[in-house]
Amino acid sequence: METRVTEIAPDIYRLSTFISDADFMFNQFLVNAEEPLLFHCGLRALFPLVSEAMGRVIPVERLRWITFGHVEADECGALNSWVAAAPRATVAHGAMGCLVSVNDLSDRPPTPLRDGEVIDLGGKRVRRVETPHMPHGWDAGLLYEETTGTLLCGDLFTAIGDAPALTEREIVGPALAAEDVFGATCLTAATAPTMLRLADLEPRAMGLMHGPAYAGDCGRALRELSAAYAERFTLSLDGGRRP
Repeated sequence: METRVTEIAPDIYRLSTFISDADFMFNQFLVNAEEPLLFHCGLRALFPLVSEAMGRVIPVERLRWITFGHVEADECGALNSWVAAAPRATVAHGAMGCLVSVNDLSDRPPTPLRDGEVIDLGGKRVRRVETPHMPHGWDAGLLYEETTGTLLCGDLFTAIGDAPALTEREIVGPALAAEDVFGATCLTAATAPTMLRLADLEPRAMGLMHGPAYAGDCGRALRELSAAYAERFTLSLDGGRRP
């Protein structure tokens, strides 16, 4: 098992570990700037592999920001390992997540982020986009890197299996197939509209946590996934029966 490093956009690196026994991949993202930022901490057991991979790009102690999409083991299990390895790094998360979880979980007091708040990293700018319960988690949110148009989209478009580091191939079908297996997405009246708000960003690339980075028509992919989830939500209201 190894963690592979791929630059998916200028100075944005995907740190990817495929676990063959689970047929599943776990990705973290490093935004390299004057103040480097890590999005997703990964599982605690994978910290040695992922931190070694980061060291091929920058020294881990240079990290200045540590953040993640929502509180879940693969999103922030290794949080305190990164805190210990990067003594100058600020932990940041959405205000709700800090209040209900991260204030207690983190060995370093976190900085709460508002919806739409931008962190200027020096050469890169990341914007927190709140997406509560989408795809899951009360505290869920994503990061949009404004200078490259890269959406770090967490568990959206989760797929099963290994994949190329970067693709332009269709990603909606694999995401819906994985959803049929896991049922991980919260289907609410806000699910599709929240996804459409992301589509309106018209990202030029998307960093998936469980799948390949995507360099195709991101807006279209988000709108197609939104439509599929809107249909599933409607069916759920009808007891699962097709109209």
